[in-house]
Amino acid sequence: MRILLVEDNKTNLIFLTRLIGKLPNCEAVGFSNPVDVLAAMPRLDFDIAVIDYQMPDYNGVELLHEINMFEQYRGKPVVMITADTDMATRMACLDAGSIDFLNKPVNPLEFQARMKNLLALVDARNKLADKAEWLRQEVDKATLEIREREEEIIDRLSIAASFKDSETGLHTKRVGEYSVLIARALGLPADQCADIRLAAPMHDVGKVGIPDAVLLKKGKLTEQEFASMQNHTLLGCDILGESQSSLLQLAALIAATHHERWDGQGYPRRMSGADIPIAGRIVAVADNFDALTTARPYKEAWTVDQAVSHIRERSGTQFDPACVAAFEIALPEILRARDALQDFSCMSLQRIA
Repeated sequence: MRILLVEDNKTNLIFLTRLIGKLPNCEAVGFSNPVDVLAAMPRLDFDIAVIDYQMPDYNGVELLHEINMFEQYRGKPVVMITADTDMATRMACLDAGSIDFLNKPVNPLEFQARMKNLLALVDARNKLADKAEWLRQEVDKATLEIREREEEIIDRLSIAASFKDSETGLHTKRVGEYSVLIARALGLPADQCADIRLAAPMHDVGKVGIPDAVLLKKGKLTEQEFASMQNHTLLGCDILGESQSSLLQLAALIAATHHERWDGQGYPRRMSGADIPIAGRIVAVADNFDALTTARPYKEAWTVDQAVSHIRERSGTQFDPACVAAFEIALPEILRARDALQDFSCMSLQRIA
């Protein structure tokens, strides 16, 4: 342990240094001038400070106030050495942060006994701090493991949903990538953007509950069939919403709201404006862009220009204007993500060609 000694009398400084040398595993860091102590900060390293009260330039209390200006030294045990027995002086020392006193002339046996007690206190504090750090690391590790399991659950559920509607290929992954890019362009916090990226691919998980005759129909849906298809939003919310995971709860929220419209003409609850959660508004744009630019059995793929024009025209009616503006800002990155996540069928055709 390193013990800071500040004593302007050099004879006393040598005497105290020798006493510290007799303590096990202790090293004295001595200064005869308080100005030099402050000049050495904040690089100065010590565990306990022993400070003389009566010194030139700074007395012990003034020096202690200066030391405590550095956060790394706050809470370090400080012993004040003083020949002054006045209660006002001692109260000033205590108020400044001193935890003990030594009277001049210093008694060697008393000094060593006080130091041993303080060394035991510092050792206990260090062990407690080490245990607290270990516990923090264990909590972080457990939290990371839980997060990884949540991400795996979402990934597995997304894969399961894709078997139900295989024509969509990598649609869910693209929607996740587009959504995080829009969220970043909106200036949302990084952790919220990361959550949206993971939760957005679950937006259509409720389609597992839609009859195949409706979900896989090649032609136009009847009104009754379209009403059945709309239920996938509520089914997705029901599947995910009971989870205690904040990530799955966000996925449930997205599943329930990504077909709501800014003007209140969407479904299932006809929410409007800012009442629609921001994640749902973001995914609405991302999902629509990918659906338009992807070929399906019942339609040809639109060009990027056509899809962008379509979304821009519906800003303020179908889509949140802020999300449309963020979509246009993020469009170059969105197109790169689109190229990187082509459907397997498209890639197969390219390989055959």
